[in-house]
Amino acid sequence: MVDAKMLDKISSAPGFIAALDQSGGSTPGALRLYGIAESEYQGDEEMFRLMHAMRVRIMSAAAFSGDKVIGAILFERTMDGDVNGQAVPSYLWEKRGVVPFLKVDKGLMAEENGVQLMKAMPDLDPLLIRGREKGIFGTKMRSVIAQADKAGIAAVVKQQFEVGRQIIGQGLVPIIEPEVSIKSPTKEEAEVILRDEIANELDKLSADEKVMLKVTIPTVADYYAPLVAHKAVVRVVALSGGYTRADACEKLSHNHGMIASFSRALTENLRVSMSDAEFEASLAETINEIYGASVNKA
Repeated sequence: MVDAKMLDKISSAPGFIAALDQSGGSTPGALRLYGIAESEYQGDEEMFRLMHAMRVRIMSAAAFSGDKVIGAILFERTMDGDVNGQAVPSYLWEKRGVVPFLKVDKGLMAEENGVQLMKAMPDLDPLLIRGREKGIFGTKMRSVIAQADKAGIAAVVKQQFEVGRQIIGQGLVPIIEPEVSIKSPTKEEAEVILRDEIANELDKLSADEKVMLKVTIPTVADYYAPLVAHKAVVRVVALSGGYTRADACEKLSHNHGMIASFSRALTENLRVSMSDAEFEASLAETINEIYGASVNKA
């Protein structure tokens, strides 16, 4: 059963969702940006320990509160970790007023028909049950679209919604994320196909089946407005997709009803060498900028 208070916050509160879900292959890059080189640690355990320490520093910062950050997407190991002795999901909701989500995909398959589908998730149900028991509200899973190939995009959307229904069946709200690469030479054309495919799948959902959408900021402002307004959609959020924070925020500000769910753009100015005061000030400035682009539209 979906938590009603969390659902109300995610569906209507002003703010944005922080993506703290770098995992596996993306972790070294995130640590490098933070100022920790690969030569400074050995093995996955130490790497993930350093990554968790960075996330704890973010989550426990004064500016990281439910007033502006309404949700946070977690990597599985982060969900299983703690902040000052309290499990991360309950800490986020009870101490910070932030709704916890869980990244559930296992990475991407090789590109075919201009897209990368998600790898199989044979252990998804046990993960969803464990997440629900820990207080997780919803999930996130990512596919990638590199070309405006109709068959490829249709396959991405079909897979996303098939897994989405499995997630709904476990009492969680899925974030459907078919990312269109900002480097795609046919980005705008891909978005035309994608919007139609998503709309078709949304229309098939029953009255009690709800999803969220996470999409690349469209080339044409407000292009996803029909999806924002769809009765089956709890909220539409935008990924930063490799844009700088300034560029991502500027583009987002022209898309009404769409809020941020940024990862790299959230942490790009944070450094391990910062004093606590410097870290807090930098994170607060970032949160204010992303919040502004999510709430105050051009």
